[in-house]
Amino acid sequence: MTAYLLRRVPSALAVLFAASILIFLLLRLVPGDPATTLAGPDATPETIAAIRHQLGLDASIPAQYLTWLQGVLTGDLGRSYVIGGQIADLIGRGLTNTLVLTASALLLAVAVSLLVSVASVLWDKRWLNAIVAAANTVAVSLPVFVTGVLLVLVFAVAIPILPAGGVPPDGFIAHPDIAVQYLLLPSICLALPVTAALTRFLTESLRTELRKPYVLTARALGISHREIVTRGALRNALPTMLTVVGIQTGQLLGGAVLVEAAFAWPGIGQLIEQGINRRDYPVVQALLLFSVAVFVAIQLTTDIVHAYLDPRIRIGGRS
Repeated sequence: MTAYLLRRVPSALAVLFAASILIFLLLRLVPGDPATTLAGPDATPETIAAIRHQLGLDASIPAQYLTWLQGVLTGDLGRSYVIGGQIADLIGRGLTNTLVLTASALLLAVAVSLLVSVASVLWDKRWLNAIVAAANTVAVSLPVFVTGVLLVLVFAVAIPILPAGGVPPDGFIAHPDIAVQYLLLPSICLALPVTAALTRFLTESLRTELRKPYVLTARALGISHREIVTRGALRNALPTMLTVVGIQTGQLLGGAVLVEAAFAWPGIGQLIEQGINRRDYPVVQALLLFSVAVFVAIQLTTDIVHAYLDPRIRIGGRS
């Protein structure tokens, strides 16, 4: 396991380093002067020059990158001139809301996909498979912003039983029953396409496991079909599913941008939208690198758990 970690961790750090260079250079290629944009149309040359010096834009490109990288490593991401406040504080507040929403959607997607996949294999009925296939097709084909609008129209307007958007006024811990009401609609909206993908993958993995020789041996020994599925096939199919969960978690973070906009959820997605619309380059730069770092961390964690559950990966990493 140590050899596998020594192989994977440096590659993850290399990806982050390459992403930091690419993000830094791409934003420098955007037309226009960031200092002029941040200062506004009525700013004086002295104000623009002061902002350029504050942002370090009057230095060379390599010096700007090293200064920014040093700030990233020390946690000093600078200040947002347009949105207002320290960038680290803005990301911290938005990250809490985004993590709560993403974790709720992921738990919902995993739980529903496990139940539906196991039920489809245990009760292999044609009508049940048709319903699951149709639901998966609808969940994947509908964009999240369309699903969000439909959920709001049905459960917040036509049948006003849930809030249309926003976060709990007293936080997520003070009143859990109220927090669940605010979380339900955006979590369902974000979880639907991920649930469909996980259900389709896990169902096929279970059916593949049931065609393997050890299942025939278990049936010959008189073990029930339910025990074969829940104790044998499901356990063998879960390690491979973890890789898909890691990929889908990245898609959850990407889909959170649209879901947060649809439900007025003040998270990272809404912060990215504000930074792009207002051309707040320091905020966008920090958020892009942060998004890459989160995705790399998720993939690394998924690979480590997968390697822990499947010794063949550890053996391959050691060789």
